[in-house]
Amino acid sequence: MPLRIPFLKLKPFQQDVFNSITVVSGLPRSGTSLMMKMLEAGGMELLIDNIRKPDKDNPKGYYEFERVKQLDKGDIEWLADAQGKVVKIIATLLPYLPDIFEYRILFMRRKMTEILASQRKMLLHRGTDPDNITDEQMSQVFEKHIRKVEEWLSARSNILRLDVDYNKLLVNPFPVIDQVNQFLSKELDFEQMLEIIDPNLYRQRSQ
Repeated sequence: MPLRIPFLKLKPFQQDVFNSITVVSGLPRSGTSLMMKMLEAGGMELLIDNIRKPDKDNPKGYYEFERVKQLDKGDIEWLADAQGKVVKIIATLLPYLPDIFEYRILFMRRKMTEILASQRKMLLHRGTDPDNITDEQMSQVFEKHIRKVEEWLSARSNILRLDVDYNKLLVNPFPVIDQVNQFLSKELDFEQMLEIIDPNLYRQRSQ
Protein backbone atom coordinates (compact mmCIF):
# COMPACT_ATOMS: atom_id res chain seq x y z
CA MET A 1 0.00 0.00 0.00
CA PRO A 2 1.18 3.59 -0.64
CA LEU A 3 2.83 5.28 2.30
CA ARG A 4 0.66 7.90 3.99
CA ILE A 5 1.80 10.39 6.63
CA PRO A 6 -1.47 11.87 7.99
CA PHE A 7 0.04 14.23 10.55
CA LEU A 8 1.52 16.48 7.82
CA LYS A 9 -0.96 18.89 6.27
CA LEU A 10 -0.09 19.84 2.70
CA LYS A 11 -0.40 23.34 1.37
CA PRO A 12 -2.16 23.84 -1.99
CA PHE A 13 0.14 23.05 -4.91
CA GLN A 14 2.28 26.06 -5.78
CA GLN A 15 2.67 26.48 -9.55
CA ASP A 16 6.13 28.04 -9.21
CA VAL A 17 7.40 25.96 -6.30
CA PHE A 18 11.15 25.47 -6.71
CA ASN A 19 11.46 22.31 -4.68
CA SER A 20 8.82 20.23 -6.41
CA ILE A 21 9.99 16.92 -7.86
CA THR A 22 9.69 16.49 -11.62
CA VAL A 23 8.78 12.92 -12.50
CA VAL A 24 8.92 11.33 -15.94
CA SER A 25 6.59 8.34 -15.98
CA GLY A 26 4.60 6.03 -18.21
CA LEU A 27 4.39 2.40 -19.23
CA PRO A 28 7.56 0.50 -20.19
CA ARG A 29 8.78 1.41 -23.69
CA SER A 30 6.67 4.58 -23.82
CA GLY A 31 9.47 7.11 -24.35
CA THR A 32 10.44 7.92 -20.77
CA SER A 33 14.18 7.69 -21.47
CA LEU A 34 13.84 10.05 -24.41
CA MET A 35 12.04 12.61 -22.28
CA MET A 36 14.70 12.34 -19.56
CA LYS A 37 17.43 13.03 -22.09
CA MET A 38 15.48 15.96 -23.54
CA LEU A 39 15.01 17.57 -20.13
CA GLU A 40 18.72 17.15 -19.41
CA ALA A 41 19.58 18.80 -22.71
CA GLY A 42 17.12 21.55 -21.90
CA GLY A 43 19.00 22.41 -18.73
CA MET A 44 17.33 20.45 -15.93
CA GLU A 45 19.27 18.41 -13.38
CA LEU A 46 18.55 14.68 -13.36
CA LEU A 47 18.60 12.22 -10.49
CA ILE A 48 20.27 9.18 -12.09
CA ASP A 49 23.03 6.74 -11.14
CA ASN A 50 23.93 5.16 -14.53
CA ILE A 51 23.88 1.67 -13.00
CA ARG A 52 21.78 0.41 -15.89
CA LYS A 53 23.91 0.78 -19.00
CA PRO A 54 22.80 1.54 -22.57
CA ASP A 55 22.05 -1.47 -24.75
CA LYS A 56 20.52 -2.27 -28.12
CA ASP A 57 17.02 -1.51 -26.80
CA ASN A 58 18.02 1.87 -25.40
CA PRO A 59 21.29 2.85 -27.12
CA LYS A 60 21.13 6.38 -25.69
CA GLY A 61 20.73 5.16 -22.10
CA TYR A 62 17.95 4.45 -19.61
CA TYR A 63 18.43 7.45 -17.29
CA GLU A 64 17.37 5.52 -14.21
CA PHE A 65 17.95 5.80 -10.48
CA GLU A 66 18.11 2.31 -9.00
CA ARG A 67 16.52 3.14 -5.65
CA VAL A 68 13.30 4.10 -7.43
CA LYS A 69 12.65 0.37 -7.79
CA GLN A 70 12.41 0.09 -4.00
CA LEU A 71 9.59 2.61 -3.61
CA ASP A 72 7.09 -0.17 -2.99
CA LYS A 73 9.39 -1.45 -0.24
CA GLY A 74 9.21 1.89 1.58
CA ASP A 75 12.54 3.35 0.42
CA ILE A 76 11.65 7.06 0.18
CA GLU A 77 14.56 8.82 1.91
CA TRP A 78 16.19 9.63 -1.42
CA LEU A 79 13.19 11.74 -2.50
CA ALA A 80 14.48 14.69 -0.47
CA ASP A 81 17.46 14.82 -2.86
CA ALA A 82 15.11 14.71 -5.85
CA GLN A 83 13.58 18.11 -5.08
CA GLY A 84 14.31 20.51 -7.90
CA LYS A 85 15.45 17.62 -10.10
CA VAL A 86 13.99 15.12 -12.56
CA VAL A 87 13.64 11.40 -11.83
CA LYS A 88 12.16 8.57 -13.89
CA ILE A 89 9.52 6.45 -12.15
CA ILE A 90 7.62 3.69 -13.95
CA ALA A 91 3.84 4.13 -13.79
CA THR A 92 3.17 1.16 -11.51
CA LEU A 93 5.34 2.70 -8.76
CA LEU A 94 3.72 6.14 -8.75
CA PRO A 95 1.14 5.27 -6.04
CA TYR A 96 4.01 4.65 -3.61
CA LEU A 97 5.13 8.28 -3.72
CA PRO A 98 4.54 9.89 -0.30
CA ASP A 99 2.26 12.91 -0.04
CA ILE A 100 4.91 14.97 1.76
CA PHE A 101 6.33 16.27 -1.53
CA GLU A 102 4.89 18.10 -4.51
CA TYR A 103 5.29 16.52 -7.93
CA ARG A 104 5.04 17.56 -11.57
CA ILE A 105 4.51 14.40 -13.58
CA LEU A 106 5.21 14.15 -17.29
CA PHE A 107 3.25 11.04 -18.23
CA MET A 108 4.37 9.54 -21.54
CA ARG A 109 1.65 8.16 -23.81
CA ARG A 110 2.37 5.91 -26.77
CA LYS A 111 0.24 3.75 -29.06
CA MET A 112 -0.28 0.42 -27.33
CA THR A 113 0.60 -1.55 -30.46
CA GLU A 114 4.03 0.09 -30.49
CA ILE A 115 4.58 -0.49 -26.77
CA LEU A 116 3.76 -4.17 -27.17
CA ALA A 117 6.01 -4.57 -30.21
CA SER A 118 8.90 -2.83 -28.45
CA GLN A 119 8.37 -4.91 -25.31
CA ARG A 120 8.43 -8.14 -27.30
CA LYS A 121 11.66 -7.14 -29.01
CA MET A 122 13.25 -6.34 -25.65
CA LEU A 123 12.22 -9.71 -24.24
CA LEU A 124 13.80 -11.46 -27.23
CA HIS A 125 17.04 -9.53 -26.73
CA ARG A 126 17.09 -10.71 -23.12
CA GLY A 127 16.55 -14.34 -24.05
CA THR A 128 13.01 -14.42 -22.68
CA ASP A 129 10.24 -16.12 -24.63
CA PRO A 130 7.75 -13.33 -25.48
CA ASP A 131 5.13 -15.94 -26.38
CA ASN A 132 4.67 -16.77 -22.68
CA ILE A 133 2.12 -13.96 -22.72
CA THR A 134 0.02 -12.80 -25.67
CA ASP A 135 -0.21 -9.21 -26.81
CA GLU A 136 -3.84 -9.17 -25.67
CA GLN A 137 -2.90 -10.36 -22.18
CA MET A 138 -0.04 -7.88 -21.91
CA SER A 139 -2.29 -5.08 -23.12
CA GLN A 140 -4.85 -5.96 -20.45
CA VAL A 141 -2.15 -5.88 -17.77
CA PHE A 142 -0.90 -2.49 -18.93
CA GLU A 143 -4.40 -1.02 -19.16
CA LYS A 144 -5.16 -2.25 -15.65
CA HIS A 145 -2.03 -0.52 -14.35
CA ILE A 146 -3.02 2.70 -16.10
CA ARG A 147 -6.51 2.65 -14.58
CA LYS A 148 -5.09 2.22 -11.08
CA VAL A 149 -2.64 5.06 -11.60
CA GLU A 150 -5.39 7.31 -13.01
CA GLU A 151 -7.51 6.69 -9.90
CA TRP A 152 -4.58 7.48 -7.64
CA LEU A 153 -3.65 10.64 -9.52
CA SER A 154 -7.20 11.96 -9.47
CA ALA A 155 -7.20 11.84 -5.66
CA ARG A 156 -3.94 13.75 -5.19
CA SER A 157 -3.82 17.49 -4.47
CA ASN A 158 0.00 17.63 -4.43
CA ILE A 159 0.45 16.60 -8.06
CA LEU A 160 0.32 18.35 -11.42
CA ARG A 161 0.32 16.10 -14.47
CA LEU A 162 0.88 16.57 -18.19
CA ASP A 163 0.25 13.75 -20.66
CA VAL A 164 2.92 13.77 -23.39
CA ASP A 165 2.10 12.04 -26.67
CA TYR A 166 5.27 10.19 -27.73
CA ASN A 167 4.01 9.70 -31.29
CA LYS A 168 3.28 13.41 -31.75
CA LEU A 169 6.59 14.32 -30.13
CA LEU A 170 8.55 12.44 -32.79
CA VAL A 171 6.44 13.58 -35.73
CA ASN A 172 5.83 17.23 -34.74
CA PRO A 173 7.98 18.07 -31.70
CA PHE A 174 7.65 21.88 -31.65
CA PRO A 175 4.22 22.21 -29.94
CA VAL A 176 4.94 19.30 -27.58
CA ILE A 177 8.22 20.80 -26.36
CA ASP A 178 6.53 24.16 -25.92
CA GLN A 179 3.81 22.49 -23.85
CA VAL A 180 6.40 20.76 -21.66
CA ASN A 181 8.20 24.08 -21.12
CA GLN A 182 5.02 25.81 -20.04
CA PHE A 183 4.01 22.95 -17.76
CA LEU A 184 7.35 23.00 -15.95
CA SER A 185 7.39 26.80 -15.78
CA LYS A 186 10.92 26.65 -17.11
CA GLU A 187 12.97 28.46 -19.71
CA LEU A 188 14.45 25.27 -21.11
CA ASP A 189 16.74 25.28 -24.13
CA PHE A 190 14.29 24.52 -26.93
CA GLU A 191 16.91 23.93 -29.61
CA GLN A 192 18.94 21.54 -27.45
CA MET A 193 15.82 19.56 -26.59
CA LEU A 194 14.90 19.36 -30.25
CA GLU A 195 18.31 18.00 -31.20
CA ILE A 196 17.83 15.00 -28.91
CA ILE A 197 14.96 13.63 -30.97
CA ASP A 198 16.32 10.99 -33.33
CA PRO A 199 13.69 9.64 -35.77
CA ASN A 200 16.01 6.68 -36.50
CA LEU A 201 15.21 5.34 -33.03
CA TYR A 202 11.48 5.28 -33.81
CA ARG A 203 11.70 1.63 -34.75
CA GLN A 204 8.40 0.14 -33.60
CA ARG A 205 6.28 2.51 -35.64
CA SER A 206 2.65 1.44 -36.11
CA GLN A 207 0.97 1.95 -39.45
